[in-house]
Amino acid sequence: MNNNVLHTPLCDMFGVKYPIVLAGMGFVSGPTLTAAVSNAGGLGVLGAASFTIEQLPEMIARTRALTSKPFGVDLPMPPQLDDIPVDATEETLKSLFPKEAVAYAKKFGEEQGIPKAVGMAGLQVFSIAYTREVFKICVKEKIPLFVSAVGDPSWCVAEAHEHGMKVMSVCGLVRQGRRLTGNGVDLIVAQGTEAGGHTGRIGTMPLVPQMVDAIKPKPVLAAGGIADGRGVAAALALGAIGVWLGTRFVATKEANIESIELGYNNKWEVDIFKKKILAATEDDTTITRTLTGKTLRTIKNKFQATWEGQQGPILKTPLQNVLVADLQQGVRESEKEEYVYSVAGQISGMIKDIKPAAQVVEEIVEETVHVLEKMRSIKI
Repeated sequence: MNNNVLHTPLCDMFGVKYPIVLAGMGFVSGPTLTAAVSNAGGLGVLGAASFTIEQLPEMIARTRALTSKPFGVDLPMPPQLDDIPVDATEETLKSLFPKEAVAYAKKFGEEQGIPKAVGMAGLQVFSIAYTREVFKICVKEKIPLFVSAVGDPSWCVAEAHEHGMKVMSVCGLVRQGRRLTGNGVDLIVAQGTEAGGHTGRIGTMPLVPQMVDAIKPKPVLAAGGIADGRGVAAALALGAIGVWLGTRFVATKEANIESIELGYNNKWEVDIFKKKILAATEDDTTITRTLTGKTLRTIKNKFQATWEGQQGPILKTPLQNVLVADLQQGVRESEKEEYVYSVAGQISGMIKDIKPAAQVVEEIVEETVHVLEKMRSIKI
């Protein structure tokens, strides 16, 4: 690592060298990637959406075996809906499918030549009971940061603080950030619509300064459209104390490793995922609800385009991603590349190579310092 200094209050808060945080992406941010980012001086965040309750303690232990540095755990918070049980299972959710949705999915698979398969929908992400169990594990393991990439983690704030844990939430609207910090959430990630994965409709540049002004003195991290030092410098100039990076870390050697081992993704799909990011332009992503029921940015693909073109059913979360899980598994088993969802942000057009995560951190830090020093030389 170089000797550049890039220090903000985020570094003091978690005892890290640089204010660069790995987005806790399910099926991407496993122990290997999380540890690599932490070892490089950033803050790794483990994507708990990848793991069952039984697997999570093992994955935390694996991460600790790879790094002595701090890291967090991220889990999307499920919607609390009256018609979905708090301990929902796959069978529970399938029983709630409208008959016409089941018929459409069956016909879609037949028409697109997608073979029948049994997929894994990651149902644990959408069970309220599951999220509470994950939080208990994090408390027991003394994890310093619990993150909600989607939804409201207010229910766990008081207990987290009792155990010295901080809670962070990803928001796309100022009113969300104001409400969550009012409930005690410690940090907000202001995520612009440019970001990959579940995202909102406000751009990063207008969102970050408005969030900073609205919730101060609570700190803000910036996300969406950031992949190099120029983006980090811009985020700091807007008042953020750090950045939350996803797509740039997908295109690393360490990404997805554990999800292959656990059977959620195969090597072919992971290679396609990264390949599509490298080939993408700034204009090759789209926001769709076809995969999870929530607005999600992904690289355009035939599955999403065909489903939308036929006005296929869009069920509320978590029903939608259970509806399409078997079809997605059929895509994997038949290796139908054009139907793969490569979840990624608009910044994909800037990413042209796969690098070790440590190199990504080093280069971003070096460029950020260079940009900030250059700005100091501007005469006013």
